[in-house]
Amino acid sequence: MGPTYDDLDALEAEAIWAIREAVGAFSRPVILYSIGKDSTVLLHLATKAFAPSRMTVPVLHIDTMWKFADMIRFRDETADRLALDLRVHTNPDGADVTPFSHGSDEYTRIMKTVALRQALDAGGFDVALGGARRDEERSRAKERVFSIRGAGHTWEPSAQRPEFWTTVNPALVEGQTMRAFPLSNWTEIDVWRYIERENLDVVPLYFTQERPTVLRQGKPVVVDDDRFVFEANEHPQMRRVRFRTLGCYPLSAAEESEAGSVTDIIAELEITSTSERAGRLIDGVGASSMERKKNEGYF
Repeated sequence: MGPTYDDLDALEAEAIWAIREAVGAFSRPVILYSIGKDSTVLLHLATKAFAPSRMTVPVLHIDTMWKFADMIRFRDETADRLALDLRVHTNPDGADVTPFSHGSDEYTRIMKTVALRQALDAGGFDVALGGARRDEERSRAKERVFSIRGAGHTWEPSAQRPEFWTTVNPALVEGQTMRAFPLSNWTEIDVWRYIERENLDVVPLYFTQERPTVLRQGKPVVVDDDRFVFEANEHPQMRRVRFRTLGCYPLSAAEESEAGSVTDIIAELEITSTSERAGRLIDGVGASSMERKKNEGYF
């Protein structure tokens, strides 16, 4: 049996509390916007947290220049509809860096980790709110709702502050910043049930369509534009696929599915046992890969 609306109300209330605490306790908050389902929910919750006033916290998107075209369209439409103070940053030193030329690990370091550090430093932001959830994978599970970062935005799991009741310790020394994760206690299916309840729009890539794909590491990767670098004797084939998690298109595997609506997705998740991050080709080999990235400043 799935959670009742009372459960979703409790998760919503906790998230709104975390957003208000972050905005109230810190002087330069920013919301990180990846354009995916979780950040869509986070933005919606932020508008509720500020209501009846307009949500005025800046919204930051790290653009690697390799996002799906549908994602960029959705980002710009959302920014216009909500009148967001949208900040878009691309690492200026990454003009020649691609997932094909540099490999997933180095590409992610330069175009995501370094770019995020650049943007946070340039904006002088002392707290960054993001849509990461503890159920995504093991290193995410070590995060607090309010997670301290050291100089250079480094993360040390053993140095995190305890969370007693609802008391937040916002004290920072020079060089430190904070990350806040209002959706920490949500699960993937909670997010989709909330999207259904609130009737939220999401990027259409989450819904099954015929899409041109190639198989990489045994998983379908969508060929989103003519920059895609094919391997020898490789040709795109049409498959009915959708995405559970979104990122840079050469590094985000889809999955074959017939889920064409939010209701279908929820029904599919009720019987699945695989992680949504199984399609994230950037996570790398080994259980410590994501934790290492986070130690370097990756969100």
